[in-house]
Amino acid sequence: MNHKIAPKWAGNMSRRVFYLSIQAGINALVIGVVAKALVMLISLITNLSFYGKFSFEEGGPAGNSLGWMVVLVPVVGSLLVGLMARFGSKAIRGHGIPEAMENIILNESKIPPVITLLKPLSAAISIGTGGPFGAEGPIIATGGAIGSFTGQVIHISSAERKVLLAAGACAGMAAIFGSPLAAILLAIELLLFEFSPRSVIPVAIGCITGAGMHILLFDSTPVFSMPDIPAVSDIALVTYVLMGVVVGVVAAYVSKSVYFVEDLFEKLPIHWMWWPALGAVVVGVVGYYAPHTMGVGYDNIKTLLTGNAPLALLLSLCILKYLSWVISLGSGTSGGTLAPLFTIGGALGALLGVVVLKLFPGSDINIATAALIGMAAMFAGASRALLTAIVFALETTGQPHGLLPLIGACTAAYFVSFFLMKGSIMTEKIRRRGVSAPDEYTPDMMQLINVASVITRPLLVLHEEMTGIQAQQELQRMNTPYYYQYLPVTDDAGHFKGYLDRDKLRTGGNMRVKELLATAAPYVYAGDDIHLVTELFSSYSPDILAVLDEEKKISGIVTADAILRTYGERRKADARYHSAFYGNTRLLRLMARGKRLLARP
Repeated sequence: MNHKIAPKWAGNMSRRVFYLSIQAGINALVIGVVAKALVMLISLITNLSFYGKFSFEEGGPAGNSLGWMVVLVPVVGSLLVGLMARFGSKAIRGHGIPEAMENIILNESKIPPVITLLKPLSAAISIGTGGPFGAEGPIIATGGAIGSFTGQVIHISSAERKVLLAAGACAGMAAIFGSPLAAILLAIELLLFEFSPRSVIPVAIGCITGAGMHILLFDSTPVFSMPDIPAVSDIALVTYVLMGVVVGVVAAYVSKSVYFVEDLFEKLPIHWMWWPALGAVVVGVVGYYAPHTMGVGYDNIKTLLTGNAPLALLLSLCILKYLSWVISLGSGTSGGTLAPLFTIGGALGALLGVVVLKLFPGSDINIATAALIGMAAMFAGASRALLTAIVFALETTGQPHGLLPLIGACTAAYFVSFFLMKGSIMTEKIRRRGVSAPDEYTPDMMQLINVASVITRPLLVLHEEMTGIQAQQELQRMNTPYYYQYLPVTDDAGHFKGYLDRDKLRTGGNMRVKELLATAAPYVYAGDDIHLVTELFSSYSPDILAVLDEEKKISGIVTADAILRTYGERRKADARYHSAFYGNTRLLRLMARGKRLLARP
């Protein structure tokens, strides 16, 4: 009996999502423990390096009494990181998210298992010896590596492995900051490149579990507690938006400067293993004059959000922290970008608030609010993760009155940054390697076109009682060539019975057509979407699909060329509206990606 054959994944989709969700939750439990261990290890290395004591007590390098010897501490740490990268894995270099994106796009979401060990260890050494980074980047990379590793062990598809990678990476972020919703949005904006239940549900489970581990192993209060933000007036809102514009300009050039410094290191006539040590010299020198620029610096963010930070500290964190971080990161050491961006942006926002109050003493600008929007706007402008920046600032501070200025400032920063740089601080590295990350998340067009849009009339339908010779004679009598390999077959009542492969006609002779039918007989209805059609073509390899009505009679066929033609027409229709605004930018983008157009007369 014939029946509609669905693609192999269709019947198991719910079970697969459930299975991935369970795995993502288990991974998040492990990642939460790894996050706690990483923070403890950073504290241990910090205490050993700057205070000579074996202790897991949290604290930064700022209170050290090493004098000029403090310059040597980051250099020694960076030498160790360089050796680990040279003889362990080069993939530990950088801040983690671009590398995860590259593995998703190019390597079927496969990350070498050695990264699971080397990335947090190298980051702990780098940060613990004074590197101006946050712990979140390494744990994001480690969480992604754990998700990828389990995805390789349990033998799932690359699409499902991508989900586990993203779930693991963002569970790490949630475990560090206790911000599950922001972590989910980070996955959607930077790692998944899609928004569908099969991806979002497992990621949400992982992020919620990671946030639960944060409460269990760290604290239940907001990470960056701050004084209550007062309600925002209309004048203050406009001012905060304008601040966002300024921060957006700075964010664009901060992102560009990272890769400018990388290019400078590339020109050095020495092996890249030694680059982190050279960058660490700057970290040490800056740290000697401004100790607060060294280490993780979460305490600096808390100070900025009080609104009472001294002007000297604001300038130090805005300028000197930036110099230390950009040179160290550009040298290829291991560390994160989120905390430095928050620190630099928060200091810049607070400085802008001070300037506004000096120029307009009667203004109701709040310095703490200015620091908060500077922090979030810097991240939004640099990373192009707009929703993540807004929600992260809300979740980590617990300030609902900050929502309106955050939306205004972050959107302004994103808007300005979009026009000032092609990629973002997260995508520029892989873009330079010729890897293009998706820049928009549009619905699958194949699911928006139904079979009725591509149906064509069958040129030939065979009867099941025909002989092979009679079928060959029918083909010969056709006035037009028949291009397809498969022929639809019906019974006396016109009901669809299956397909006949034309190759079988050569040996079929007097055998009945019904005896020569192909084993699989997939078909579709006029209301089905093209996504299902393409899956059937891929799974069963026919070159036509019968379209049936409610009585299982053939009303037409679907062919691959009809699908391509319709898809092309839809794309042209969309492009017609875009071209009115963007002009020839699409042509320039195609040529920038190495594609060429052949002009014909």
